[in-house]
Amino acid sequence: MATAPVLERERVKLRPPTEGDAEVRLYFGQNADIAEMYGVSRNDVHPMTRENALLWVQTLSENPHAWIIESGGASIGEIRLERVNFHDRRAFMAIGIFDPASLGLGIGTEAIRLVLEHAFRTLELHRISIRVLAYNGRAIRAYRKCGFREEGRERETAFVNGQWRDDIMMGLLDYEFRPR
Repeated sequence: MATAPVLERERVKLRPPTEGDAEVRLYFGQNADIAEMYGVSRNDVHPMTRENALLWVQTLSENPHAWIIESGGASIGEIRLERVNFHDRRAFMAIGIFDPASLGLGIGTEAIRLVLEHAFRTLELHRISIRVLAYNGRAIRAYRKCGFREEGRERETAFVNGQWRDDIMMGLLDYEFRPR
């Protein structure tokens, strides 16, 4: 299976996962504030186990369009393209920063731009889609900075902390993308 190429910018390096990333993932564990942004209720957040960390690395390793996000030489998260369809030239994107100290610094935005540049220029995709919980303002701002547009809302799709929450669907087309 092909592995993802290394993609770099000033503050961000995207690279294929390695076995050592499991230790980093285990170290950061499950942060309740971060998990909530993915739609996990606080009561459902459990400690990260070594087995789960190894499974996480294995799952990423099996995706030829998945990267570990590094900043300052440290692993801080993941980003990936899912359901890549070369016939229709489209894919879905997902990103997760597991280091709380790396949130809000623009690192995720840089990682998104790197993947978009790769998706549109190298893979020659036409469309990238994302879905995000409507209350995840930080992620929505990052997606908008990268050019994503809101395309719709799926009402009450996630039951988080005892409440129904909406998902926002966003999309970006190749000719709308403006790399920096």
